[in-house]
Amino acid sequence: MRVHICAVGRLRSGPERDLIDDYLTRFDRTGRALSLGPVQVHEVEDKKGLGSEEEARLLSRVIPDNALVAILDERGKVIPSPTFAQTLAHWRDDGQSDVAFVIGGADGLAKSLRASADFRLSFGAMVWPHMLARVMLTEQLYRAATILAGSPYHRA
Repeated sequence: MRVHICAVGRLRSGPERDLIDDYLTRFDRTGRALSLGPVQVHEVEDKKGLGSEEEARLLSRVIPDNALVAILDERGKVIPSPTFAQTLAHWRDDGQSDVAFVIGGADGLAKSLRASADFRLSFGAMVWPHMLARVMLTEQLYRAATILAGSPYHRA
């Protein structure tokens, strides 16, 4: 199952980029044997500053056709890492070929995009900067792959 991160904003050099690159490399290496990945990152930018509806339009263009759309939103579901891993495995096992994780910009996601999402994921009730949300998502993707691979660290 191919994984897409569709996000508002361009990631520049720095600590967030280093962490994301590291977690994506780890996920690709671990996930390949599990039929998870590769990950593609699609970045969009509202250069005219028209707001979340314009960002939603730009994001909709980069979300692959027939992809399961999972948005990151503070109103979404808060789940533990093992449940997230099982959710990914369920999507994969059900024949889902693409899943797109969508991260909005500073103003969040437009209502239209939130309403059309297949899954809403939250990293807690707090609002996180979108670059940190990317770091947390890539870490959780890697963690999910290690859980599904049966890493001893994650066994109960």
